Amino acid sequence: MVRNRRGQLLPAWIGQAEQSDVAPVAKFAAFFRQDFDAVTAGLTHEWSSGKVEGHVTFKTVKRAMYGRPSFRLLRTRILAGT
Repeated sequence: MVRNRRGQLLPAWIGQAEQSDVAPVAKFAAFFRQDFDAVTAGLTHEWSSGKVEGHVTFKTVKRAMYGRPSFRLLRTRILAGT
């Protein structure tokens, strides 16, 4: 769906994921439903700034975390978006 830009498959995927017994997967799907149009556009259209935005954010957090003791803390900060 992501590599082949098949955004039209997103509603079916969200429906299946929300029925999952794995709580993080269901929450992830619910998050997509909140901004459905933007997610669909990102999965459908060729043009996107997502690669650049994610790369810059990760590098910024990684630099801020330099010298900190654990990968777990870095992962938590990345997932929290801070």
